[in-house]
Amino acid sequence: MSIVIQKLSAFSDGISGGNPAGVVLENSLPDVATMQRIASEVGFSETVFAAPENGGWRVRYFSPESEVPFCGHATIALGAALAERHGNGEFRLKLNDAKITVSGEISGSIIKAALQSPPTQSAPADQSLIAEILDLFGYTQNDLDPFMPCGFAQAGATHIIIALKARKKLAQMTYDLDKGRALMNAHNLTTIAFIFSETSQKFHVRNAFASGGVIEDPATGAAAAALAGYLRDIDWPHNGALTIIQGEDMGLRSIIEVKIPPVLGSSIKVSGTARPYI
Repeated sequence: MSIVIQKLSAFSDGISGGNPAGVVLENSLPDVATMQRIASEVGFSETVFAAPENGGWRVRYFSPESEVPFCGHATIALGAALAERHGNGEFRLKLNDAKITVSGEISGSIIKAALQSPPTQSAPADQSLIAEILDLFGYTQNDLDPFMPCGFAQAGATHIIIALKARKKLAQMTYDLDKGRALMNAHNLTTIAFIFSETSQKFHVRNAFASGGVIEDPATGAAAAALAGYLRDIDWPHNGALTIIQGEDMGLRSIIEVKIPPVLGSSIKVSGTARPYI
């Protein structure tokens, strides 16, 4: 029996942009080798696989090269696919290492979806690692935002946050994929997130994703949740909400909305729209 693969762009900007994800809904999950093969053939940064289990859904995520513990944009795409199949509502998801929820709501040709992330945590980053990353990407210490320290951030997967003080520097991001993959795998990093704060509540972001086999992700919900938790930890004046613009420099402008509750470490609400990938 053939496996049906849906293709949806999550965190779209209306009828354009967003990050494409593969979505596979089956009565039971395929074996790991099959899921990895499908993700590689689809070629998107992630494909999500889901099957009903105990009144909820058992979920696993695969990039073209490896399994990842959590993927935000694929979860938003999954929420859209579940709403199309089962109607508007909230769906319980069991990941490899966490339990979360995603909701989906059909509104015309666009579907709104929102996820509640795994718990967040952050930690300072070693300066030697920061120096290694800056060298890989061709940045210097003078390019860093002095008001925001670099740090590890986690919300189901580990990222490192590096704030730049100029939007034009963010636009110039480039690096060698193989060297980036080696660095990120050596330090267990899912993405390296370069950010620029246009305001205290509006961020422009680029997420290098060499660990998954692609240069860059146009929208990264897991990293958005991790960034929100990180900003909460450093007492950034976010006032409970962020708008994250990502993918703009790739020609795939994506919009991620984030709600940040005050309790340190608590789940982050990440929302956006999804559209069919064409």
